Order: sequence, then C-alpha cells, then structure tokens
Amino acid sequence: MPIRMNPHGKSPPAAGSAPRALAARILDAVLHRGRSLRAELAAALPTLDDIRDRALVEAICFAALRQRARYDAALAAWLAKPLAARDRPLRALLHAGFAQLDPLALPAHAAVAATVEAARALGRTHQAGLVNALLRRAQREGLPAADPAAAWPDWLRMRLQAEWPDDIEAIVAASAAPAPLWLRVNRRQGDRDAYAARLEEAGIEAAAPEGLADALRLAEAVPVAALPGFAEGAVSVQDGAAQQVADVLAPGPGGRVLDACAAPGGKAAHLLERDPSLRLTALDVDAARLGRVHETLDRLGLAADARLQVADAAAPAQWWNGDRFDAILLDAPCSATGIVRRQPDVLLHRRARDVEALVALQARVLDALWPTLAPGGVLVYATCSILRDENARQVAAFLARTPDARVEDPGDRYGRGDGPGRQRLPGDGGMDGFFLARLRRVA
Repeated sequence: MPIRMNPHGKSPPAAGSAPRALAARILDAVLHRGRSLRAELAAALPTLDDIRDRALVEAICFAALRQRARYDAALAAWLAKPLAARDRPLRALLHAGFAQLDPLALPAHAAVAATVEAARALGRTHQAGLVNALLRRAQREGLPAADPAAAWPDWLRMRLQAEWPDDIEAIVAASAAPAPLWLRVNRRQGDRDAYAARLEEAGIEAAAPEGLADALRLAEAVPVAALPGFAEGAVSVQDGAAQQVADVLAPGPGGRVLDACAAPGGKAAHLLERDPSLRLTALDVDAARLGRVHETLDRLGLAADARLQVADAAAPAQWWNGDRFDAILLDAPCSATGIVRRQPDVLLHRRARDVEALVALQARVLDALWPTLAPGGVLVYATCSILRDENARQVAAFLARTPDARVEDPGDRYGRGDGPGRQRLPGDGGMDGFFLARLRRVA
C-alpha cells in the first residue's frame, strides 16, 4: 500500500509517536534532572486522552528504568563515543525505544517507526537516523547482557553485599523484574472468593495465597479501571507484605488506633475494612498526602470512620490529647530499598546521607510515639526497606533505651527472622521487601 501524503507533501506522523515522546520527556526528567518518576507520571498521564496511551507511557518508563544498566551497556558498545550532556534527551528516547523491544516486546516495526517520529517531535530530526539505526540493530542482534547490579549505586551495593551476601543476586534480580499485582478485597463489600469469581467472569486470572485472608495475586497486571468494582471500592491494590500489617497489629474491637504516617491510606483502610468499630486516627505531616488518604477512604466508603489530622508524628504535644492508644502503626519514612521494582528511580536519587537522616527521624518518631501507647498496647514498626540500620538495628537500639518495651515475634509467615523483627527481601513469596516488628508496652 502506498504511503498517504499530507497536503504539504510529507508523510503523516507515525501512529503512537506522541506517547513515545512523552515517555522520553519523563525519562529525561527522571534520569537527568533528579525528578520523581511518580510525580512526573502524575503530571503527564492526564494529558493523554486514551487510557491505552497512558498505560503504554507508564510501561515504557518503568521498563526503561528497571533495565537502565543494560541499555547504557548497549549505547556504550554501539556508539563511537559517549553521548554529550546536550544529548541527554536522546539517551532517554533511546532507552524508551529499547524498552519497547525488550522487555515489552511490542511489534518491532511500529515501535521503531513511532520512536523515530518521536525524535522529530522532540526537536531532534537531525538524530532520527541514529535512533532508527540503533533500534534496528537492537531488533536484529538483541540487546547485550549487562550486570543489573551496575544500576545500583556503589554505597548501596556494598551495604547489600555486607548485610545480605547470600541474597544479593536474588535481591538485584527481583528488583529489576516487574512486580505482580496484588489486590486486597474489601470485606465490607464481599469476601475474597466472591471477588475472585468476578475476576474470572471478567477474564482475569487470580490466585488466592494462603495466610492472607483478603489477598488475591493476578497472573498478569491490568489497569485498575479493568478491575470489577474498583471505582465503587470493592477492591484495592496493595502488596501482600503490606497486607500482613493488619494481622500483626491486630487491634481489639473498638480499640483506639493511631496510623502515625498514614499516606496513602492503604493500611488504615485495611484495618477499618476488617473492623468498623475501631476508633482510628490517621496522621500525616503533609496536607496533600493526607488528601490522598481521604480519597482512599472515600472510595472505599470509609471516610466517616476515621479521624484525619495534618500533624507531625514526632511532635505529639501539637496534636495528642492525652488519651492513650491501644495500638499504633508506625509505617516509618524509609529508604524504599525494598520496593525498587515499584520505584526504580530510588536507585538514581537515594544517597547514603539520606539513610542517615532517615534513621535519625525513625528513632525520633519511635521515641515520641511510645508514651502515647497505653500499657499493654502494641506498636508495629514497619518499613519497606531492606537495610538493617533502618530495621533490625533500629528496633534493637529502641529496645535498649526503652525498659517497658518487649518484642513479640509474629512468626515465620511474616518473613525471615532478623534480630527483633521479621524481614522480607524483594521477591520473597512474590512480595515486596518489607520489615516489621511487634512491640508490646508492659507495665
């Protein structure tokens, strides 16, 4: 079929060039200007009308960042000299192109043509031929192998080698792979078996893992809009490790519960789904983030069941009325090193000094919250980190300076024992890297 020409005598833009150009802009911001992937996607995706284009942009960005070391190895091998700083947008576009070929395995002809056209849309017409040549080479030869650990900063790789020498290869491999989609069924609207049947009717395959009463794990990820009843609050997206927190905290009926760092609200919602009688207070120091908690609870029909307050958990004098809590969840700010597969830009932005500051903040919040816990009450300390300074060592130091704190081991199904807590590494049981410790306040 002949190519149809436009009135100006030029070929029409390749279909799909706009989302490729947008993905390249996002990657350029994340790779070269220190921007957050989550924030860039949140700002950019609403500019696309087609939900399929939004899904494509998101998939390209995540795949490109997870495989960054491999794509840089390809450019180093195939280019006569490294790209100059002025060509960083080109690097981002090439990463987006490589991601479409491997691992996304999109139809090669369309992916290459659209990415070449995206080069023109980005004002890089003079480099469109180079983009075409490199992507065609990747199509013919495949991308060269590279050590995925090369994407990890030296300081972090050395810590992992020291703390998890037998697991570092598995940690790196799991962190470079797409995460499965875990769902949490809202038991106020129905049980897990009933919702699994709804998924089956929609042609979505799911498994029901043992030991997680509300969890389903999908064989393949789908947009949340495709999940039956999502908008009506029938189900939420939440990793299996995060779902275990409700079991470990296990507040009694009608108990006073504090979620001290609540955003985005998934764990608070899970607690309320399980027990409507809880008197739950959700804090967050950031008003915008607390707004996300309200949105989460509102979608699930739980907004009236929680008290939300913008407050600094480390300064109870500013918000605590003196009534002690029966249970406290401290899902502490952390390095996010256990969820690199969900936040691959962590490897670009995290610094060793960040961890030092986070460890100090975690200790300060632990010490500040402990007096607000009633004698006999339980505090669960949790992070999505795999660094012992934030986890096992942090809790051990707290126990050493807090005479009325005792550890209660929740058991093997919550992860491998590590000091006073339980640690999951990325991919353990298909879950995220996650640490938790259950602490009882004794008289």
